[in-house]
Amino acid sequence: MQNLIALFIMLGMLVLGNPSSARDIYLQKSTTDEIKSVCEKVGGKYSDDASGFGCGTNCNGGPGTDCVVYCKVDQKCIAQVIGSRRPTSFQSALQAPTKHAR
Repeated sequence: MQNLIALFIMLGMLVLGNPSSARDIYLQKSTTDEIKSVCEKVGGKYSDDASGFGCGTNCNGGPGTDCVVYCKVDQKCIAQVIGSRRPTSFQSALQAPTKHAR
């Protein structure tokens, strides 16, 4: 009986611990100018290299790597966000969601 309880506790920890992990969301193609503009607007850090370009923020208006958008040349962009969020725009991917009053 104790083994069964321990098993359920461990399974619960795995299930509840998973939403905090990062996930990749595919967004539309973009240009360097568009990503650079959004990046400046949200307070992130823009970067580019030979294979693509992107922006990283701390999700709270500063540079970091908690919320990231990266676009490979001539391909869809990928947003990496924490938790179960499903952003639909570059700006929403680079910012934490606003909390609604209840």
